[in-house]
Amino acid sequence: MLRRVAYAIRGGFLIRPFIIALALGIAGMVFSWAEEQAPEISALVPDVLFPSHADPSVAQAILTAVATSIMTVVSIVFAILLMTLTLASTQFSPRILISFIRDHVTQWTLGVFLGTFSYCMATLPAVRSAPQVFVPVATVVGAMALAPICVGWLIYFIYHISNSISVNQILDRIRRETELVIDELMPDRRRQAQLRDALGEGREPFAFAIASRQSGYIRYVDIPRLCALAREYRVTLRLERRVGHFIPEGVALLRVSRGDRVTEERAVRLLAAIYIGPTRTMQQDIEFGIVQIVDIALRALSPAVNDPTTAISCVDQLSSVLIRWIGRMPPAGDYFNPPNVLRITVPWIGFDGLLDLAFEQIRHYALSDAAVCLRLMRALGDIASTIEDAGLHRVLVDRGRRIVADCAGQLEDSDFQRLRKRLALLEAGTAEEE
Repeated sequence: MLRRVAYAIRGGFLIRPFIIALALGIAGMVFSWAEEQAPEISALVPDVLFPSHADPSVAQAILTAVATSIMTVVSIVFAILLMTLTLASTQFSPRILISFIRDHVTQWTLGVFLGTFSYCMATLPAVRSAPQVFVPVATVVGAMALAPICVGWLIYFIYHISNSISVNQILDRIRRETELVIDELMPDRRRQAQLRDALGEGREPFAFAIASRQSGYIRYVDIPRLCALAREYRVTLRLERRVGHFIPEGVALLRVSRGDRVTEERAVRLLAAIYIGPTRTMQQDIEFGIVQIVDIALRALSPAVNDPTTAISCVDQLSSVLIRWIGRMPPAGDYFNPPNVLRITVPWIGFDGLLDLAFEQIRHYALSDAAVCLRLMRALGDIASTIEDAGLHRVLVDRGRRIVADCAGQLEDSDFQRLRKRLALLEAGTAEEE
């Protein structure tokens, strides 16, 4: 539950701006109250900054002007943001919108503008001419200081937005987010695989099913919590679907070895450890990052767009993600608590599945594009050059041979010969052409 809240706060489009606006609004009230309690604070402000120390109408005019102009700017910011979201959704992929919504610069921009408005509105009631004249000079000067800060922030926001809609920036951001998920799920470097105790026939049958109580995508599985509950109930659990997969309501989500030990209350507690939502997220979902990059590549390869350069950039980023994944120990599928006592089995995607997800659709739609096919072959060579496992190398060679076989008759002879040359380099374990 704490992880869900932390993820929502970190990525919530409205939560961070609300917190900033609330903080600045409270600051306006506290500062004006402090000035009223300690009038010497106002005397610290030089006359050159605020000549009319005893004229409340000047303070009211300043606060009102700052507040109204800031709200005008906020409408401009929202218009720019909506235009950016629409452009990104139609030109690249609707699935990348989550990256824009989670963008911290956008959230801080809205927060600073709304916070300045809240600051001014919270300060206005303190300015009065009766029954006793009071002007919170220092607080009003604070509002005057926030105004140029907002102007500078607006300039930076426009610069940031203009960069963020660049396809290379979008791809780089998705790659970095995906690699962060890989680092979290797979923190250990790949080493010689150790043989695990094969449980085989010793496993209890998973006869009892716990159905999902809602429809949606599996966003996050709290594995330590599930292990602790399985130990408490003295059962073994098996998760039926991977993180990122859709689960309809009423379909088995968990299977349990001893159904007689799982009451309705316990089933609800087990399901509560699995976070399901209407959309996929990057909490534990490596596949979702790859899917976003592939979506952009497929959109670029469509006849309506015909942008192979963007597809090539996508292939480059996908190769980087796969190299990061293949350099780490795969996440454990079986979790034990205590040692040698199986508590939960969680399915994770393997290397074959990642290769299919990353390259198969691009290969299918790029058979007649020499540049993309050549870059696909180079990507396979780059990945092969970072591994020593002969089995994984054979998998990559098989993918390269499939590309060559499918491109036969689709490319010109010169391009096809270059493709075959890169296949030969892949088979030899070399990434670069001579």
